[in-house]
Amino acid sequence: MTASRPGDSAVVPVLALGDILLVSLQGELHDSVVEQLQQDITQRVARSEASGVVVEVSGVEIVDSFLGRVIAEIAADARLLAARTVLCGMRPAVVITLVELGLTLPGLVTVLDVERALELLQPGASETALGTRAGCA
Repeated sequence: MTASRPGDSAVVPVLALGDILLVSLQGELHDSVVEQLQQDITQRVARSEASGVVVEVSGVEIVDSFLGRVIAEIAADARLLAARTVLCGMRPAVVITLVELGLTLPGLVTVLDVERALELLQPGASETALGTRAGCA
């Protein structure tokens, strides 16, 4: 990520799909935008009593330790508010970078795409019930 520039006002939308929040990260995100996103998601989970959060990152080409840490913190925040977080859409280069940086994403389930993430967050679903490569990072 990069430092914010004066006048940056980018906002990442948080969409509600029933009781699941969907966040799609696209392009290069400045640190201030990522920090604001964490606050926005946490507030939305608390206000809406969302049961799940899907963070879709297929539009992110480069990830650094800051973004990885904030994604893990979003999952921790949501978990404390009784919501599950699923990360999906990671490109191979992003996966390699996360591993090279030694970042673990505790408590965060990963799947390949949004469809599988939404299935996983349905009431009564479990990672093994999907028959996918879902797993905790």
